[in-house]
Amino acid sequence: MAIETTDTFDYIVIGAGTAGCIVAERLSRDPASKVLVLEAGGNDNWIWFHIPVGYLFAIGNERSDWRFQTDREPGLNGRSLAYPRGKVIGGSSAINAMIAMRGQAADYDHWQSLGLPGWAWSDVLPWFRKLEDHFLGESNLHGTGGGWRVEPPRVRWGVLDAVAQAAQELGVPPNQDFNTGDNEGVGYFHVNQKRGRRWSAARGFLKPALKRSNLRLQTGATVERLIVDGKKASGVEYRVGDRVFRAKAAGEVILSAGAIGSVQILQRSGLGPASILSALGIEVTADIPGIGENLQDHLQQRAIYKVTGTRTLNETYHSLPRRGMMGLEYLLLRRGPLTMAPSQLGIFTRTGKNVARPDVQFHVQPLSLDRFGEPLHRFPAITISGCNLTPTSRGQVYLHSPEIDAKPGIRCNYLSTDHDRHIAAEIIRLTRRLVRQPSLQRLSPEEYLPGPSVGDSTEALAAAAGDIGTTIFHPVGTAKMGSESDPLAVVDERLRVRAVTGLRIIDASVMPTITSGNTNTPTAMIGLKGAEMIHEDRRR
Repeated sequence: MAIETTDTFDYIVIGAGTAGCIVAERLSRDPASKVLVLEAGGNDNWIWFHIPVGYLFAIGNERSDWRFQTDREPGLNGRSLAYPRGKVIGGSSAINAMIAMRGQAADYDHWQSLGLPGWAWSDVLPWFRKLEDHFLGESNLHGTGGGWRVEPPRVRWGVLDAVAQAAQELGVPPNQDFNTGDNEGVGYFHVNQKRGRRWSAARGFLKPALKRSNLRLQTGATVERLIVDGKKASGVEYRVGDRVFRAKAAGEVILSAGAIGSVQILQRSGLGPASILSALGIEVTADIPGIGENLQDHLQQRAIYKVTGTRTLNETYHSLPRRGMMGLEYLLLRRGPLTMAPSQLGIFTRTGKNVARPDVQFHVQPLSLDRFGEPLHRFPAITISGCNLTPTSRGQVYLHSPEIDAKPGIRCNYLSTDHDRHIAAEIIRLTRRLVRQPSLQRLSPEEYLPGPSVGDSTEALAAAAGDIGTTIFHPVGTAKMGSESDPLAVVDERLRVRAVTGLRIIDASVMPTITSGNTNTPTAMIGLKGAEMIHEDRRR
């Protein structure tokens, strides 16, 4: 097939996801820089990308989701999980939970302790502030005027207030702002919305910047490989329909395709573990053992409790009159259940008195269902999903085939360490203690999952966690930052690929360890900070 040559650009950004949108916007501020953005998905011209509850329709839909699957997981008793990733401008920020969460200060201080100067909490906080347009206004913790809109939720549920009260009865303090560096407590999540509409990275950054003549977006563009001349990245080859194009980069190629997609592109380009590439017949450009390794994710245990004497979304959803009222409330006021993030109430706490900082996060929902894409249950119920914030299990992403349309292997290795199995058991115990508090006992909670037949031994609870555990969609770490002495380090502290010049990775894959909470806002921060690093290095 003939390859068509396009223009030469100063920067080529691969992936218009959360980080890629921000990188493209920042780089294109310089009118002298010509920027190309390549996105395999399409435009966000579908109503369910913008109404918050649309995640129910976007996840699992081939229009908006890559629809990856994990390998069968021994820790999940042989189950394979759906592994959603956004396939549209805005990436996963167009289909995710919209929860604005930075993590804990200790997460970033740990990064610096790994030999990564410039990544401590005191270093990244200014970038979080610069990123934001926060409803709380300007302060030493929050910023205004940025493209990352953060607002309070626009719906409340009495049953969630009861859960919050129960958490306080358990000894968890109230917390009105989880983004101060210490997220311990119970409160309602802040969300990436603007007046009741989802606020993705595409809406906040990329789309306003497309008015600039020096920024070009190509959608439907699947990158086949990076062009590496010697040890320098000089461009990309990409496919649009049945045509193949080659674009050259005079400055840098920036890979922002995410913790799964970036690995696929790197390995197809001959960058990665030589053993994997050689077995697939891919010529090894650079043997980089860490590409695809160090996969980390938050596994949640989805406990479901039937309740009485209170309203939940389950019975509201199955009532046509009430469903009509929900639509009317949204149409007229931009409020109500259609503005709901997948989880509204958060609880950050510790699984033991000797734990140094919160190690578990609960997402609490006034609804229940067997799995995403299936109908809500017909009985009133709540879901209390707890996840281990600092898992020690590590997985891999790897190519099954060099073909461009082949799905990757995703091996998460959930619950593969004694630590993670212990924490999973403690989470279920903690959930049961929460439900026994007076504020929830008045609702006559009845355990539906994991079920009252599951005993209280660590072995029984860890096995139950394997039955009810599912991803919370936070893959990170597959092209980690690390010091020169780290054998799995793919990029340095300035996000430059160590083995290839002219190539940076700026997305969630560079996190050396997962942050303590939802990972989209840290990814956005990495995008903003990484773009500024490019500017700084160019000026030197």
